[in-house]
Amino acid sequence: MNTKEINPHLTAKIVVSYVRHHKLVPDQLADVITSVHQAIGQVGQPPEPDEVLTPAVSARRSVRRDYVICLDCGHRGKTLARHIATRHGLSGDEYRQRWGLRSNHPLTAPAYSERRSTLSKELGLGRKPAAKVTPPPTPAASTPADRAENPKARRTLRSRPASKSNVAGEAAAAPTPARRRRSRAAVAASQSG
Repeated sequence: MNTKEINPHLTAKIVVSYVRHHKLVPDQLADVITSVHQAIGQVGQPPEPDEVLTPAVSARRSVRRDYVICLDCGHRGKTLARHIATRHGLSGDEYRQRWGLRSNHPLTAPAYSERRSTLSKELGLGRKPAAKVTPPPTPAASTPADRAENPKARRTLRSRPASKSNVAGEAAAAPTPARRRRSRAAVAASQSG
């Protein structure tokens, strides 16, 4: 719409309504009239297209083995996440959307990613700790010389009278060559006394 064809009374009605509900300094009144007049002139027209973004390099060439290149400014680095956040104020997803990149477009150099992955695996990061195997406790003073030196060791090694369930286990176990097998009568006598 041509601004010359705009009815000035329409602009005046909008400005008067605005001024009734808002407090303005007299210097601001001219700016309000101008902005309302321009807004009415743009009604019905398509919005102006945004400026066309031109990347520093093509998206295809932005990822190299040892570095990645920022499409906004051409910055080369191992990673772009911090650069685009501090320099351009964008997150990784906003950056990808701005340039029309796939969601899996890398912002880190492939060689750097591999190096960090290898280092993490060497350090064992990302894995659950392995269950620790504790060795069984070692018996105290088992030789006759040790028992002679430590009288408490002899008392701790002395066997207690076996229970009935333990007798069946001893009878089923194979005899060792160094020990003689006790007869059932001897076991029964030791339990009663």
